Amino acid sequence: MLCDNCKKRPASVHITEINNQEKTEKHLCEQCAQSGGEISFSANPGFSVQDLLKGMFKVAVTESAVPQGEVFCPNCGMAYSDFSRNGKMGCGVCYQAFGQRLEPLLRRIHGNNMHTGKIPKRAGVQLEVEQRLKRLRKQLEQHVGREEYELAAKVRDEVKALEKEFLSRKEEG
Repeated sequence: MLCDNCKKRPASVHITEINNQEKTEKHLCEQCAQSGGEISFSANPGFSVQDLLKGMFKVAVTESAVPQGEVFCPNCGMAYSDFSRNGKMGCGVCYQAFGQRLEPLLRRIHGNNMHTGKIPKRAGVQLEVEQRLKRLRKQLEQHVGREEYELAAKVRDEVKALEKEFLSRKEEG
């Protein structure tokens, strides 16, 4: 496929833009993409995950109303606007400082904001028990809401037994 711009060189950069449910595609060679400002190859020869996040973040910001007040990380002093510009966090505390603003972005990228994958066996016993407790408590609320008190009592007893086991493991380890 030839470049849509110069029609001479093979297209190696393929850009798909979606604006207001309208999809447009561009197929450009590296030279036309660089000269048109679509992408820069000289500063960063490889593809960067930060560039991808930065691009996704721009779309997320335009789709959701972001409060006007600037938020700063109490640990490193990084501003949320800095993250939106470069797609990188300053430190681990930034995730907590920017939590409310990051949550929609994480949901959009990953489909969820909580880990739902596999858990390592040697380090994941505690996390697995916590997740099971959370599921059981949710079931308990549902049973009480539907006035299924016998089922709720069984789940409540299971929660108590699991909590007791969890506390005894915690005290041992």
